[in-house]
Amino acid sequence: MTSLTPGSGAPPALFTPLELRGVTLPNRLVVAPMCQYSVTGGLVGDYHLVHLGRFALGGFGTVVVEATAVTPEGRISHGDVGLWSDAHVPGLARIADFLHASGAVAGIQLAHAGAKASSHRPWEGGAAVTPEDALPGEEPWRTVSASPLPTGPGWPVPHELTAGELAEVREAFVAATRRALTAGFDVVEVHAAHGYLLHQFLSPLSNRRTDAYGGSREARWRFPLEVVEAVRAAWPEDRPLFVRVSAVDGTGGGITLEDTVALARELRARGVDVVDASGGGLGGWEHALGYGYQVPFAAGIREGAGVATMAVGLIVDARQAEAIVAGGLADLVAVAREAQEDPNFAVHAARDLTGSHDTYPVQAGPRLGRRRELLGTLGPWTGPEPVQVGRS
Repeated sequence: MTSLTPGSGAPPALFTPLELRGVTLPNRLVVAPMCQYSVTGGLVGDYHLVHLGRFALGGFGTVVVEATAVTPEGRISHGDVGLWSDAHVPGLARIADFLHASGAVAGIQLAHAGAKASSHRPWEGGAAVTPEDALPGEEPWRTVSASPLPTGPGWPVPHELTAGELAEVREAFVAATRRALTAGFDVVEVHAAHGYLLHQFLSPLSNRRTDAYGGSREARWRFPLEVVEAVRAAWPEDRPLFVRVSAVDGTGGGITLEDTVALARELRARGVDVVDASGGGLGGWEHALGYGYQVPFAAGIREGAGVATMAVGLIVDARQAEAIVAGGLADLVAVAREAQEDPNFAVHAARDLTGSHDTYPVQAGPRLGRRRELLGTLGPWTGPEPVQVGRS
């Protein structure tokens, strides 16, 4: 295992590059997609430029734009980012350009919410929008899914997608993939987790179909794999493709880790480079919680399917993240809430693991290094006096 002792000379595993096809990720820290519910008509602007750009300045090797709807009906809420039209490309291109200029790889997650669509923003309650409680100009729309099963109490019964409609959704993913290329992204991630449309097909909790897209495990996989195949075909050979999965459903009777390992083998065979191993989204959450609680999913998939994985789930410390990569549990570590808590998590991790400020932006690193040396000579501030100056 790589040394965690600053100044030991051994580079931390967390800060070694990773080559995926023709793209080199400068380090193993990724900002996971984080829905902000803060746009109109799917169009990103200054908020998203600053929100995502700060993570690149904070040293993350890869920054992934939040779940981006491939159709208007695929949005979780009216505030979701979209890529269903060419009008969405310029704003996203601006973000990709800034990420590149700041040394980060630019990723985007393509998604369809299915039965979880047409909801209020989380701070508005997160429930399904109804005609009675819709905000002005934000009327509800018909939701769709693998089967006509509501996502929960008080939610509408979704329309069961026909075979022809499935083809339309698949082509919407393809069109969004091509727009992501035009916008300059390096990585596309297909969202097949967290109870959204592709997960609704994968899980026996939500897929009760009796046609070729339901029934056996392999039949439930059929539509998500068709989407992945189509996206891979539209995405350049020299650019990596990620897929986010819920490795387990939240409750019994759903997807198991064994199921997901088998699915990951199929994903790898179809040209997927990284499986982003999350969990839950259907059936609540009946599993253990704790620091790194989903890391075993990434480790199990990596070992069982022979595919690179990305670990998530209450990863909050540089030493924890280093141990995941150095110990071979995953190839990448993704953080979301921790990145919001500390947008400089990556440069802080490098500082803590190496004792150096070299990974900071040049505008800050040298000054902070000198400041650190000065603070070392002064010792900690002990208070309560605000001014503590020694004799010269």
